[in-house]
Amino acid sequence: MQPTAFVIGVFEFVILLFSLSFHECAHAWMASRLGDQTARMQGRVSLNPMVHVDPIGTLLFPALVIFGPLIGFRLPFMLIGWAKPTPVITRNFKHIVRDDNLTTLAGPVSNLILVCLAVAGLLVMEMTMPGGGRIVIASFAAALQMADPSAANPVALLLSLAILINLSLFFFNLLPIPPLDGSRVVRNMLPYNAVRVYDRIGGWLSYLLMILVGGFVLNLLLTPALGLVFSLLWRR
Repeated sequence: MQPTAFVIGVFEFVILLFSLSFHECAHAWMASRLGDQTARMQGRVSLNPMVHVDPIGTLLFPALVIFGPLIGFRLPFMLIGWAKPTPVITRNFKHIVRDDNLTTLAGPVSNLILVCLAVAGLLVMEMTMPGGGRIVIASFAAALQMADPSAANPVALLLSLAILINLSLFFFNLLPIPPLDGSRVVRNMLPYNAVRVYDRIGGWLSYLLMILVGGFVLNLLLTPALGLVFSLLWRR
């Protein structure tokens, strides 16, 4: 089966859905390990997308970004998304700031874990398939829209898209813009008066910052990160 634009779109949507579920499950699992059972009692320590889905951030917005171009409707956004926030009651932690930071960072780290697993999968394909190096590089280039997807292997393309999407989620969630994960870590480092000012950032201002700053920073960070992945996969 040769991947088409529609098939690639389905791949992207499924990967994003799983990655967001894995991300929120990691938050819930870490909070539970550190003493706050709120998310566990709500069934959030689960990879079931149904317990994490946000109608706009998980379904509508990604669907418009992925499938919009197929019908001539293109949004000027990178493929990112968000799930329903994981509930955390910090007073249940023994060490509030430390444990809150660990719970917060568990989400982005989970996306980095998925990146590492996908890279490992591509390396195995390179070493075990005839012409594996050529197939993997062609598939990776297709995922980055730098090559014809007809030359891509479906499994290698799936893994390559997983790398791209999870690196995007990793860097995006570390941005210090409320309500992203990075903002919670920064908030825990600020003095009380600064926290009161920081908490006023929200609503449309947050979305504006994510669009204007987030897109620029993502491109700035993704380029060297993807270059590193390419150097790991390249076999002369």
